[in-house]
Amino acid sequence: MIVLGLTGSIGMGKSTAANMLEHLGCAIHDSDKAVHKALLPNGQAFEKVAVTFPDAWDKKKRIIKKKVLADIIFNDAGEKIELEKILHPIVQQSQQDFIQNQIRLDRDIVVLDIPLLFETGAEKRMDYTVCVSAPYHIQRRRVLSRPGMSEDKFHSILETQMPDHEKVQRADFVVKTGMGMAHSYRQLANIVREVR
Repeated sequence: MIVLGLTGSIGMGKSTAANMLEHLGCAIHDSDKAVHKALLPNGQAFEKVAVTFPDAWDKKKRIIKKKVLADIIFNDAGEKIELEKILHPIVQQSQQDFIQNQIRLDRDIVVLDIPLLFETGAEKRMDYTVCVSAPYHIQRRRVLSRPGMSEDKFHSILETQMPDHEKVQRADFVVKTGMGMAHSYRQLANIVREVR
């Protein structure tokens, strides 16, 4: 079985690429969804996060307030590291369980969609890495069209991510997503063909 790691900075078209890869017959594991699940009231990370970040815990509703949690880690690198210590092992286990399940289903390619793939050293666990990339003006336009997004927030997010040019250099395959859906799809189809 081939394990592909899919990554890319915010607004580069990673979710669209993941959907296209699924259409091309690959099984997709979404790390962001694994985090979301881990933070639910019955999730693996809920208790630890609630205790570690009491300001983000709504005791009455028994939920983690994700916006409050995001603000905490956004403004404090130490708190971000603490949260990562809780979440990263859970997400990695989720990925491993997913791979084992797909092996049983006789899948030939699985894709692990990991926003911080290179930042966390996850590329060591992949057979190949795929980075989606687009020119800055396209990235900026896509991100600023999202609800609740501002120029400041966009730049703050970029500061927490490895620069696009560095991700592109480190990836085995680069998909240019600024030239339309059909062009992106053809690039991905070629990658799938090549790794198969």
